[in-house]
Amino acid sequence: MADDIHIRIDGCAGRITLNRPKALNALSYAMCLEIEAALDAWAADDAVALVMIDAEGERAFCAGGDIQEMYETGMAGDFDYGRRFWADEYRMNAKMFRFPKPVVTFLQGFIMGGGVGVGCHGSHRIVCDSSQIAMPECGIGLVPDVGGSLLLARAPGRLGEYLGVTAARMGPGDAIYAEFADYYLPEASWAALKDELIASGDISAVDRTAVAPPEAALAADQADVDHLFGGETLRDILVDLQHSDSAVARRAEKLMGRNAPLAMACAVDLVHRARMRDDIGEALRNEYRFTARSMEHGDFLEGIRAAIIDKDRAPRWRHAAPGDVAPTDVARMLMPLGPDELRI
Repeated sequence: MADDIHIRIDGCAGRITLNRPKALNALSYAMCLEIEAALDAWAADDAVALVMIDAEGERAFCAGGDIQEMYETGMAGDFDYGRRFWADEYRMNAKMFRFPKPVVTFLQGFIMGGGVGVGCHGSHRIVCDSSQIAMPECGIGLVPDVGGSLLLARAPGRLGEYLGVTAARMGPGDAIYAEFADYYLPEASWAALKDELIASGDISAVDRTAVAPPEAALAADQADVDHLFGGETLRDILVDLQHSDSAVARRAEKLMGRNAPLAMACAVDLVHRARMRDDIGEALRNEYRFTARSMEHGDFLEGIRAAIIDKDRAPRWRHAAPGDVAPTDVARMLMPLGPDELRI
């Protein structure tokens, strides 16, 4: 595992480098624990002025969590491993979000799922031309998690619902517009900025170095998205989509057709809850209610089978169509867990 992540103090910076480029820097359970330990150690360390998180390889900062072992244990009837992984990962996500010092993240290539939980809770999130950020969990029977429901809730208008249920990818301009990132800087300029941050610990160097981002395509779609995704439930959204002749509606329907109906319905509810409370602990707690049940009562294992194991891209979801998800189905997945409730 030591080769998978490189953690050290370099000058004024606490540095975390993901080092699994051949696996698109997929986040393992052990890596989550190492990141959390580093955050704990650096929070009160006067030698660390800021935290810098980056990743090796050109293709991805982190394309998601390493879910192979979750699948294997879940198929064997052991749901506790996955629950433990998620609970510990979410605790790390909360500490990243609440960290008392600047956290600078350099986000190249794919930043998805668990990668969003590491890369998009920082205070200074930097994207480049290759950046592609998404919350694609509904495609494997999960919901946007790792605090993603709160990030989605904070996006302008109803972009959170749109991005959560479609899993649409955001380039650098869209990522900044949707508030998943803060700064645009061509990757060729990253090394010089890192050197300055390491030498000085002066976070204002990021503001001085960043340049104007590319145009955000999402900005042009904002009015349509707000109209189409303003419903209280997934069923409401489906009705609006079906009665629209806009290009946004057709694109959304195509993307949503790939995803698990139960996960999409719960994702809409989670974004609404996060928007009401705007609290990372509450968002993660609600997400965990779903993920803790996702193997036994949801579509997670089938989603992984279709996308990762058999790769037939033909999942057999519990609900045949998005409109088949009843309010009681959502309530069962998101009701409190009693003594097993996540506490962070």
